[in-house]
Amino acid sequence: MDFGLSDKTAVVTGGGGRIGSEDCRVLAQEGAEIVALDVNLAAAEGVADDINEGDYAGSAHAIECDLTDRNDVAATVKALEEETGGIDILVNNAGMVDARDRVENFDADTWDRDIAINLTGAYNITREVFPHMKERGWGRIINMSSMAGWQGGFGQLSYSATKAAFIGFGKTLALEGAQHGITSNIIAPSIVVSQLADLPIEQLEQVDEHFARIAKATPMRKLGKEEDVANLVAYLSSEQSNYLTGQVIGVTGGIDLFSF
Repeated sequence: MDFGLSDKTAVVTGGGGRIGSEDCRVLAQEGAEIVALDVNLAAAEGVADDINEGDYAGSAHAIECDLTDRNDVAATVKALEEETGGIDILVNNAGMVDARDRVENFDADTWDRDIAINLTGAYNITREVFPHMKERGWGRIINMSSMAGWQGGFGQLSYSATKAAFIGFGKTLALEGAQHGITSNIIAPSIVVSQLADLPIEQLEQVDEHFARIAKATPMRKLGKEEDVANLVAYLSSEQSNYLTGQVIGVTGGIDLFSF
């Protein structure tokens, strides 16, 4: 299906990361002009170079931006609006997922860091982009939550809390954008790691016991791939998804289902 994104500009936060980079590539395949936005400029440049040097319908730019710095975000969005003619698609993908500890031991500085990056960072850039979408009467916002935000994650206090908040954040944007041609949806993936997804569970156990346990608990008996998320991002960015807003969509292999 042709999602018709050749006249659209898409900003992907955390665009240099594992899921964000695949979002950029798939959106570029659909013809979108890509802005890979990341605090790690080298990672964003690698993604942009891959797109610009490859056989993609769209083009890409790498932009360094600290989402926790409101002045930096405001200046970046202003420049992008002027240079691209308008941001049509915003993928709120940036986030930290490295913290693991029980609540009584959870580091307060790590909590503050994750709130600032995972949640407030998305607020900072959405706040700048949203008015321009309203002016043009069209916009797509995709918010990357997680199964940990839906069902909790043992030892993932800050990550689960921010990803749960993303659900209310995305639904509120859907309500506020509904009469302005703006949709907002939330994707909640399980574990998606392409290089491990095709391994039999027996081999996966030798690589990562935690991931192997998740694969065993998944009805499909395997992990997902980044492209499973990115393909949904492309659909939610399209005109074909115009009547779909405020929804939490799991990319999970069925792990959220009751099974026995």
